[in-house]
Amino acid sequence: MMPLAFRKKERPAVRKIEIYDTTLRDGSQAEEISFSVEDKLRITEKLDELGVQYIEGGWPGSNPKDAEYFNKVRKLSLSYSVVAAFGSTYKPKHRVEDDYNIKSLLESKARVVTIVGKTWDFHVKELFKIPLQENLEIIYNSISFLKNNVEKVFFDAEHFFDGYKDNPEFALKCVQAAEAAGADCLVLCDTNGGTLPHDLKKIVLGISKRVKVPLGIHVHNDSDCASPHS
Repeated sequence: MMPLAFRKKERPAVRKIEIYDTTLRDGSQAEEISFSVEDKLRITEKLDELGVQYIEGGWPGSNPKDAEYFNKVRKLSLSYSVVAAFGSTYKPKHRVEDDYNIKSLLESKARVVTIVGKTWDFHVKELFKIPLQENLEIIYNSISFLKNNVEKVFFDAEHFFDGYKDNPEFALKCVQAAEAAGADCLVLCDTNGGTLPHDLKKIVLGISKRVKVPLGIHVHNDSDCASPHS
């Protein structure tokens, strides 16, 4: 048996990292920013030149500008990037197939859809005012329905880190419901931007052991953790 000090080190498994750019939606919410449809199309072409895997084009059910963008972006000859449409799970007391937002996502003809859902029990109780189990069903039904109609579905777990800190069991059940419905990626969102790096790492590693599909991460810099300091 070879002594430990002389054993050949095993190479770590190669992990594929893909970039999902949100400039055209999140970026357009910054102060003094207002993209025209032509602006968005030009930015799309530049992101494609950079080799970005996914470009979130906007929320087609939210405004006419984004709906127009999706009609026109299909005519671009992108060589690398895939354009994704963003939206939310269907509203409580609606049927998934009749929900305006869900129908708008399908009408966008996007190959990839990213759908945001509640994962913080506080929001489910106080904003939706529905039982926690019903929220799990909304997540599952929304993703399952979309998976039957588009190539890929990503789940944006809204306020995931805040929700996990308050009720880890429920937050985990939300992403597991998305996984069971066929989500291709589970994106853990630090929507308020208040999770510090050491907590974020611990939670992500914990979730990675409880799900099998790829994880994504969407963080904000409200706590100034991403800024260089002298």
